Amino acid sequence: MPFVVAIVGRPNVGKSSLFNRIVGERISITNDEEGVTRDRIYAKAEWLTKTFNVIDTGGIDIIDVPFLSQIKEQVNLAMDEADLIIFLTDGKVGITDGDNYIANLLYQTKKPVILAVNKIDDVNQMHNIYDFYQLGFDDPIAVSTNHGIGIGDLLDKIIYQMGDHDEVVVDDSIKFSIIGRPNVGKSSLTNSILGENRVIVSEISGTTTDAIDSKFEFNNKKYTAIDTAGIKKRGRIYESTDKYSVIRTINAIEKSDVVLLVLDGAEGIVEQDKNVAGYAIDANKAIIIVVNKWDIVEKDDKTMHKMVKHIKDEFPFLDYAEIVFTSALKNQRITTIFPAIDLAYENYTKEVKTSILNQILQEALAMNPTPTHNKGKASFSYITQVNNKPPTFLLFVNNPNYVHFSYLRYLNNQLRNSIDFTGTPIKLVLRKKEEE
Repeated sequence: MPFVVAIVGRPNVGKSSLFNRIVGERISITNDEEGVTRDRIYAKAEWLTKTFNVIDTGGIDIIDVPFLSQIKEQVNLAMDEADLIIFLTDGKVGITDGDNYIANLLYQTKKPVILAVNKIDDVNQMHNIYDFYQLGFDDPIAVSTNHGIGIGDLLDKIIYQMGDHDEVVVDDSIKFSIIGRPNVGKSSLTNSILGENRVIVSEISGTTTDAIDSKFEFNNKKYTAIDTAGIKKRGRIYESTDKYSVIRTINAIEKSDVVLLVLDGAEGIVEQDKNVAGYAIDANKAIIIVVNKWDIVEKDDKTMHKMVKHIKDEFPFLDYAEIVFTSALKNQRITTIFPAIDLAYENYTKEVKTSILNQILQEALAMNPTPTHNKGKASFSYITQVNNKPPTFLLFVNNPNYVHFSYLRYLNNQLRNSIDFTGTPIKLVLRKKEEE
């Protein structure tokens, strides 16, 4: 799992501004598809060749909610999800009762804490940080989120705290998570998948409190079902806060090879379904679309075909995903999920010979020569696979600026027409060919 850093503090101390500074130009953008939106409360950052995830616990409106309860909500989140906590304070206001309350909560955790004092906008204000020593943490770091002062020092300390976090877990099971908006039947589907005719061989404690990843076998194949948001922590103070369930969903996605996106077959597709799908797309995971509650849909011999067309129209950026229909409540068609998982995983990890790739490239170029773009014409010379999970291909071209996005999509489609990539995204990366 990636290293997770959470930013906590009172309202209006600059948590969101610090989040934006940390992930700003160093955010890892993996997908630019139109129609995919997400709340930027969780992002990937990079510093000194190290990557880590950042949680912004700020930006919450406090309306008719006791002040300390709202603070505890934020800190509880950090306690559960983070490997490291940045405790952000306000150097202009000084220490408040709220700061002391947060500090007392953080003492009870075993998580490392970096104390940062914000709004130290010039050297003449440095003396404002000395009072913060009484909070009992290591030396505070002075920062100014407005001017970018001290951000590098803070990032250096994060990297120091990370140490050798890169952990390698040997696991030959296919790892999948089940995601979707509330009430589409995620929990019921999980229970059905782990139900009769499955042999549970172990339960692995997850990185989140109360989270269980279930390792099991089906048809002599090993799988791990990864716990997702909405089926744990019932009754916790922030359970009803949708944006926090997003963080736990993203954690599950990042641990997965394959993501099952669950839709409500009875209610149909809503905009939030697309937002949820965006998290899996951002993470470049293999995806299967599961239409649940199919038992309560009035059907004829054309209903399923119409639903497939509707899904493809509404999710054009997921045209590679296989669609299966289930009823978790009635335990119907559950076994159809496993061939889809197997195929998606096989393609997600697929490796293609360079000779085959270049044959496809040359045929694509001959069939549809590159158009003029940005006052130049792209000339492709070579393609090779450089990674999998997902399959990633490096294309050498005379000038990447000459390649229109529509032509890159054409090449993507030609690869898919020649090679089975059902269930998985593929990535095409342009690189300028060095002149000989």
